[in-house]
Amino acid sequence: MKNVTDSFVSLGYWPFAGSFGFNTDILATNPINLTVVLGVLIFFGKGVCASCLLSDLLDNRKQRILNTIRNSEELRGGAIEQLEKARARLRKVEMEADEFRVNGYSEIEREKLNLINSTYKTLEQLENYKNETIHFEQQSTINEVRQQVFQQALEGALGTLNSCLNNELHLRTISANIGMFGTMKEIID
Repeated sequence: MKNVTDSFVSLGYWPFAGSFGFNTDILATNPINLTVVLGVLIFFGKGVCASCLLSDLLDNRKQRILNTIRNSEELRGGAIEQLEKARARLRKVEMEADEFRVNGYSEIEREKLNLINSTYKTLEQLENYKNETIHFEQQSTINEVRQQVFQQALEGALGTLNSCLNNELHLRTISANIGMFGTMKEIID
């Protein structure tokens, strides 16, 4: 152990070598120097290969990011297009709704006026029918009263004539009355 310590202490006192060469004696070469040289070679050799792998990984990562960005841009463009289509459909539907609303109000007003006019016409027709019915009933009643009055007058006259008249006068009166009935019947028809 003392030799190993002495070798570290004596490193500062070594004289410079006059030439460069390989020392094939393993016991004469310093195992620490070999370890350091091998460590440096492995470390930097690994770094060279690692930088190749790292650049490949970075390139792959860069391509994936670019692809993701491209896909996102395409999706964004599609979403914007769909949004514009939806907005256009919404504007169209709103215009149709406004048109239906305006037409609906106009149609309601038109139907309301038609209903009012129809009701007035119906009331007017009913009033006319009522007036015609009243007039017809009045005429019918007047005719019945005339016939009854005439019938009673005729019966009263016949009763008076029968009691006062003889056969010949009676026949002439009957003939005159029959003529009057015929004339009356023509007037009534």
